[in-house]
Amino acid sequence: MRVLAFAMLALALAGCASTPRPADDPTLVRIDTGLLHGAREGETIAFRGVPFAAPPVGDLRWRAPQPAAAWEGVREATADANDCSQLPFAQDAAPVRAPTSEDCLYLNVWRPAAPSASPLPVMVWIYGGGLTIGGISPAVYGGAAFARDGVVFVSMNYRVGRFGFFAHPALSGEHPDEVHGNYGYADQIAALQWVQRNIAAFGGDPGNVSIFGESAGGGSVAVMMTSPLARGLFHKAMLQSAGLPGGRRAAFPMRRLSGAASGEAMGLEYARSLGIAGEGADAAAALRALPGDVVRAGVGFFMPPALGAPGPMVDGKLIIDDAETVFAAGGQAMVPTLIGANDLDIGFGPAQDKAALFATFGADAGRARALYDPTGAADFRSVAQGVYADRLMVEPARHVADVMANAGQPAFHYRFSYAAESLRPGVNGAVHASEIPYVFDTLDASLGTAQTQADRDIAATAHAYWIAFARSGDPNGGGRLIWPRHTTQDRQLMNFTNAGPVAGADPWQARLDLTAALAERAGQ
Repeated sequence: MRVLAFAMLALALAGCASTPRPADDPTLVRIDTGLLHGAREGETIAFRGVPFAAPPVGDLRWRAPQPAAAWEGVREATADANDCSQLPFAQDAAPVRAPTSEDCLYLNVWRPAAPSASPLPVMVWIYGGGLTIGGISPAVYGGAAFARDGVVFVSMNYRVGRFGFFAHPALSGEHPDEVHGNYGYADQIAALQWVQRNIAAFGGDPGNVSIFGESAGGGSVAVMMTSPLARGLFHKAMLQSAGLPGGRRAAFPMRRLSGAASGEAMGLEYARSLGIAGEGADAAAALRALPGDVVRAGVGFFMPPALGAPGPMVDGKLIIDDAETVFAAGGQAMVPTLIGANDLDIGFGPAQDKAALFATFGADAGRARALYDPTGAADFRSVAQGVYADRLMVEPARHVADVMANAGQPAFHYRFSYAAESLRPGVNGAVHASEIPYVFDTLDASLGTAQTQADRDIAATAHAYWIAFARSGDPNGGGRLIWPRHTTQDRQLMNFTNAGPVAGADPWQARLDLTAALAERAGQ
């Protein structure tokens, strides 16, 4: 009996010795689904390809995200997993590097390699791409600089295109308690829920989570701020060149999930175009049996609107109304907000010459001409770019800052106007998405050897402001130029210019007032 007991004890001790323990190795972290092994990257540790939901394939295509499966042993988390299925866009400033697949609900985490005596602030990145492209594999989205500077950084994939935003009565009739149509946004919420459950294991503070995103990612932040399903999952919001999903300041109206001209109506038409009729279980099965390349076809960035790809929809659960309407009613998450846009941001419209462009201002056409083209010598393209960027990105950012300030929320407004020295004088401002490598401090991935000390200085400064805001809800500190809090009385902002950061009154206030008046009239 004594020999048997000794043998059993020896086996138990051997088993303990062979099982890795996170306390023994900082590259090991135990989360709710199992043990992860990450990779040390300088002063940080990266965990890549971490599943936060089940693969949305087969019967789970066009379902709300389902729980990820647990695993035995140690899961390697040292390489990017798939990004979500999409058509490539050659001009993308941050092209995905990983393979793309419907099996794509993974996230990446960076944390400092050195332990912290107290929980660290958490920043969760949501990529842009018009809800049709994007992923977490681009090097410019790497989180090492954030982790180096004391943040636990998370980036998550979410379904895009027709995989992420699609509706059909046969799908809406299933699982009545689930979200339908807005699957990409549901993925984002599932990732934020994962953060709440697991980020403490990486040294992060689940009570201090900031979400930030650019373009459609910034629009996603606006949706998270207005969705009852995201309430309590984050504590600060940062919107970069976001525009607004739906509302009178949006490029496109937001459809309803059902009814006339709805997402479901588009889905029915799409299904019929492929020979799929009916609204029952057979139709749902036939849709889910479609090859992925068929579902993906025709949906991409800067492509014409595609049949059966309605974009965000008011579904009554995740999205209760467009963001502008919810903001106007004070229904947003009451969190500190940092928001802005770039001086050469994206915008588009139908005008083909200056006369047609200024005519869109109606009775204010003369005033618009004086503000946007005072000498009459500017070329049409540059004037139109300014007019349409103001409508789509620049004025909506100021408008949201106004709304947050009026609601008593700390609001900080910025404009990014810096162009890399190597791009001047051909580009003398910041085009859409060009602020990202400065905020992330990933100039090596975007400029490489062409970067200069001035470029690095702006990156260090912008990066530090974003981190300070994530820590406390205020971007100031560290001896940097004071970034004034936004109020509707003086509307001061921080402008990141070629000469460095400049804080003060907005030099574009008059033209943005004109754009705001146009938006107000459009809503009457």
